Amino acid sequence: MSLEIKVPPVGESITEVVLSQWLKKDGDVVEMDEVIAELESDKATFELTAEQAGTLRTIAAEGDTLPIGAVVCKIEDGGAAPAKADAPKAEEKAVVAEDKTSAPVAEKSGDSYATGTPSPAAGKILAEKGIDTAAVKGTGVDGRITKDDAVKAEAGKKPEAPKASAPVATPAPAGSRTERREKMSPLRRTVAKRLVAVKNETAMLTTFNEVNMKPIMDLRGKYKDQFKEKYGVGLGFMSFFTKAVTEALKDFPAVNGRIEGEELVYNNFADISIAVSAPKGLVVPVIRNAESMTLAQIEKSVLELALKARDSKLTIEEMTGGTFTITNGGVFGSMMSTPIINAPQSAILGMHNIVERPVAEKGEVVIRPMMYVALSYDHRIIDGRESVGFLVRVKQLLEDPARLLLGI
Repeated sequence: MSLEIKVPPVGESITEVVLSQWLKKDGDVVEMDEVIAELESDKATFELTAEQAGTLRTIAAEGDTLPIGAVVCKIEDGGAAPAKADAPKAEEKAVVAEDKTSAPVAEKSGDSYATGTPSPAAGKILAEKGIDTAAVKGTGVDGRITKDDAVKAEAGKKPEAPKASAPVATPAPAGSRTERREKMSPLRRTVAKRLVAVKNETAMLTTFNEVNMKPIMDLRGKYKDQFKEKYGVGLGFMSFFTKAVTEALKDFPAVNGRIEGEELVYNNFADISIAVSAPKGLVVPVIRNAESMTLAQIEKSVLELALKARDSKLTIEEMTGGTFTITNGGVFGSMMSTPIINAPQSAILGMHNIVERPVAEKGEVVIRPMMYVALSYDHRIIDGRESVGFLVRVKQLLEDPARLLLGI
């Protein structure tokens, strides 16, 4: 008796996933609740677990796009002995197929390979490369075209070009002229659609200012060791920016709002989204009720979410919601940029790199560590006065950190 393992529901807005990786192979013995595969949606990566112990029989291939509820594999009762016993038979069939291709009679039956259907993974490779399945000989069971067959056909297609070319060989251009194609991940497709939608559906503007980072850098330098010893986490710039943003949002509530239909929605809390670069693309986990958190609590939350993003362990709940976003392009060396709003939010703050520049203070030119900051906002809900005022307020709080403690 076998049990079908199907794609589980992973969120209200998610209708399909991609089988990104098999962690167990066909024929492996698996235990109850053991992770057997990874599924990737447009928001996160999920683990597929075995619902009973037994022998794994894979149905879907890596790279397949599966709707919610689709069968991914089966788990049969018993050990893996039948799988091992079947292996020699499969090898024997492959050997027989090779022998037939070398015989004269096999040349007449060569068309039989064209009648074999490709596996889902093989079909995608052949379709992307424009290779006709009739031109590919399958080595799988009953002439089925496997993924390896498709890859070899892809590689074998290029050497045929010189045969069809003119007798006079043309010199090859200097340097490599290869290219690589790969299918967009669900996450990348969703990011692309949302970014284009924001540009088309919002009246987005960006205002800039600059911040003297010396007060914060002096404060960090003085207390970072004690802070790390007491709280077990480093004191970074993100906690100061997050705290400054939550204070400024109290004075300018429209920056913390959004548009829903014909209504303006204002939030009396600050769920701050932090843009994080993950291996599979940009993700934006949320720090809930950041307005009531201390610097240490914010730093711990940022570290925890960043580690989860790096390991693709973020849940849908951890990336859902958010009333305002902070993105830090400075870690990559960006001097200035115009960040795109994270819909349905109405504003996003962009941090940049810190560069020592000459500035005027009290009639004298001095060298200070300066950072450009940018606020992109939806002009439909946020007026110019509010956007500029919000950014000036953030600047004041950062250049005089004591204001964060005194609330002035």
